[in-house]
Amino acid sequence: MPRFFFSVFLSVALSSVMLSLTGCSVKRVHYTKPGHTSAARHRATMRTYTVRGRTYHPTYVKVGDTMIGISSWYGPNFHGKMTSNGEQYDMHAHTAAHKTWPMDTMVRVQNLQNGKSTVVRINDRGPFVAGRVIDCSYAAGKELGLDKTGIAKVKLTVLGFAGKIYRPTAAQKRDRAALPSVHLSDFGVQVGAFRRKIGAEITRRKYTTIVRTPKHVMIREFTVGGLPLYRVWVMGFGSAEEAKDFIADRGIAGGFLIRP
Repeated sequence: MPRFFFSVFLSVALSSVMLSLTGCSVKRVHYTKPGHTSAARHRATMRTYTVRGRTYHPTYVKVGDTMIGISSWYGPNFHGKMTSNGEQYDMHAHTAAHKTWPMDTMVRVQNLQNGKSTVVRINDRGPFVAGRVIDCSYAAGKELGLDKTGIAKVKLTVLGFAGKIYRPTAAQKRDRAALPSVHLSDFGVQVGAFRRKIGAEITRRKYTTIVRTPKHVMIREFTVGGLPLYRVWVMGFGSAEEAKDFIADRGIAGGFLIRP
């Protein structure tokens, strides 16, 4: 074998040996730092999306919001693959997939069948199976006992955002409006404009029953041609795309994007 090719062969062989020796000590590479999804990527993950013919509408939540349903878990087959927020899935970390809640939301998952609970950070979308509300990582699923049962009925409780857990004060517990909520932008949609305030109030009440906090419905008063004009705005969308999807999904005639 020529000396040059022998040197190359030896170099590659030694590199392979060193890699096999280091094993799990090789530094994991994350496309996005866990718990610190960029605002742009976060907004992108709040867009309406469709999987297997079903459309999902990501929504914002407040600390204390709850949900009950079936939990499953996913492990080795997905380990190292990219999640919806750009991280690499680590089956040994306490993370989870949820179809609509914001990325990096901190959630307590309580197994209602055995009383066990754990805390996870949402970094993926799913599970896309009817009736299931969350897909836990292997580590989190094991704490809940899912490694033995596969699935279980659970209660989800929002604890915080951006990878942080909030401790509500006594005043915040009494007034849910004061509880922290994730908020990324002030995109909004105008859903109506009225000369009489009563028309604006009726529309505000209608949309208040449709949207969830922290999206909020407000009436803004303007003067046009010397006369009052009451505009009804739905605020709190994470991106222009999400706001436009809201207009299209609801079929809002004359609705348009605003950003005050």
